[in-house]
Amino acid sequence: MDNAFAYHHVGIAVRDLQNATSAYEKLFGYKLISGPFDDPIQNVSVCFMSRGNGDPVIELVAPLGPNSPIDRLLKKGGGAYHLCYEVKDLSKAIDELQAQGSLLLSEPAPAVAFEMRKVAWLMTDEANLLVELVQA
Repeated sequence: MDNAFAYHHVGIAVRDLQNATSAYEKLFGYKLISGPFDDPIQNVSVCFMSRGNGDPVIELVAPLGPNSPIDRLLKKGGGAYHLCYEVKDLSKAIDELQAQGSLLLSEPAPAVAFEMRKVAWLMTDEANLLVELVQA
């Protein structure tokens, strides 16, 4: 792979962003670092949290309205469901993952949480992992 896949965050499906943010602060010492953002394009509301000690950044993702893409996950209880990688060339990264059997679930689209940089969603073949790619 000649396109670096830089770890960005793990996404966690939650029912209510405010309650979840409070819980992550109280239980684990996370602090809000970005957001919340309402993204009508993705039909979700998100925020990013970190503990600032080198731990991975987490993205809390709640439905913005009916028929949100995470509704199905929440019916199963929610929780961690995707990894996000930042890439220099989004099209090239998509091609690389598709060449290894990954399925493109959504064409690149702007995302409010990333200052309208484009994101794409893929499902890996062998690892059965939902992956979000964000343009650097």
